[in-house]
Amino acid sequence: MTDLLAFLVTLAVLIPIHEYGHYRVAKACGVRVLRFSFGFGRVLWRRQASPDSTEFTISAIPLGGYVRLLGHGDSATLPPQLRAEAFDNHPLRHRVATIAAGPLANLLLAIVLFGCASWIGMDEPVAQLGTPAAGSVAERAGLRSGDKVLASSDDGMDWQAVQSMPELIGEAVEAIADGRKLYLQVDGSAVGNGHRIVVLDTDKLPSREIDASTSRQLGLSLYGEPIITRIIVGGAGDRAGLHADDRVLAVDGVSIADGAQLRERIRVAVDGAQGRAMHWRIERMGQTQDIDVQPGVVDEAGTKIGRLEILIGGTPQMVHVSRGLVDGLVRGAQRTWDTSWMTLKMFGRMIVGEASLKNLSGPLSIADYAGQSARLGIASFLSFLAFVSVSLGVFNLLPLPMLDGGHLMYYLFEGLTGRPLSDWWQQQLQRAGALILVLMMVLALSNDVVARLPGLH
Repeated sequence: MTDLLAFLVTLAVLIPIHEYGHYRVAKACGVRVLRFSFGFGRVLWRRQASPDSTEFTISAIPLGGYVRLLGHGDSATLPPQLRAEAFDNHPLRHRVATIAAGPLANLLLAIVLFGCASWIGMDEPVAQLGTPAAGSVAERAGLRSGDKVLASSDDGMDWQAVQSMPELIGEAVEAIADGRKLYLQVDGSAVGNGHRIVVLDTDKLPSREIDASTSRQLGLSLYGEPIITRIIVGGAGDRAGLHADDRVLAVDGVSIADGAQLRERIRVAVDGAQGRAMHWRIERMGQTQDIDVQPGVVDEAGTKIGRLEILIGGTPQMVHVSRGLVDGLVRGAQRTWDTSWMTLKMFGRMIVGEASLKNLSGPLSIADYAGQSARLGIASFLSFLAFVSVSLGVFNLLPLPMLDGGHLMYYLFEGLTGRPLSDWWQQQLQRAGALILVLMMVLALSNDVVARLPGLH
């Protein structure tokens, strides 16, 4: 129920804002707006102040909306007294502004939403690192368990404070997407590593796609105590006799520093198709015990890994991250720009085959994310709304017929040649654009369904 309600709120906020952008600029330019609709299909509710005013409607299918403009594509059939208000008869600058206003409204909304989330603030885990995976970028850079990241930089000169682990991961994701290195100021004095600067070779990762494989190769993990917090009944850990609140001291004679190191030891405890038996030393209710543990084996992207079906890691140290009015808006504008650029690059990489089409998400995934963020608090939900608003704005600016970006391409052609694109070409492009959009929607929905079917992803 939370997922559905959060999803409906998402639609109720983002779709009207997009259409209001078109509506408000059209009215400012003197274009008559015939209808402002939330949703498609059969009209469920309507309101119109007078026969000459805009009709506001709510329709049956809430996955979108539209603004119907007088004379958009049919101005030649209008009576003479209405032609001055027809969209197609207005100057090119008015038409460009009206079409571009929808996506720009989404981007402006994202700035405000990101800013509001920054003002409210969220409790986030501090950027204290667990043991990096063997051979990862983080391990090669010299990062160790217990290191705290204080600041990051693109060039080692201009530094930005890192307040939390999500901020650090966000900086790393941007560095991977941009194909550049990431510089970090690190304080490891609490674990004897001292204060130093390390360089992550994120530019050398084989893929710029952000997935589980790339995250593992990056090797940044949150520090957590090597404590078992939950046992799945009937799983390999339960069968071995492990209990919740057990602290793992050593595995096969090797001291365990944190939860990340313990997870890695379990992961690699595989001999062929069988889990490899491990000898654990644990602390339970103040008493030290030795116990033999054999993980089960699962397939992860074609690789056999060990799994005990337990949750590991104590509660991390948290920090409340918030910003002032101006700083929050500046941060909101920066996050909107960064998210827009990354979204655009991801679309580009999917088109040329450098990124998987599985990155396309449909309504089921959006509903899941909406519910998850809502349960984390208002600031988290506002950030989610901002991300979706950016995605909606950038997507609508793509140069595809049927989208706002496609209409802007028509106007670019008109501006360069001095004549509008012919009706025949517009009709052919509209058909092609409709086909592309249908294929994208089917693919996004199939990704949603497959992601929820065990064994198919």
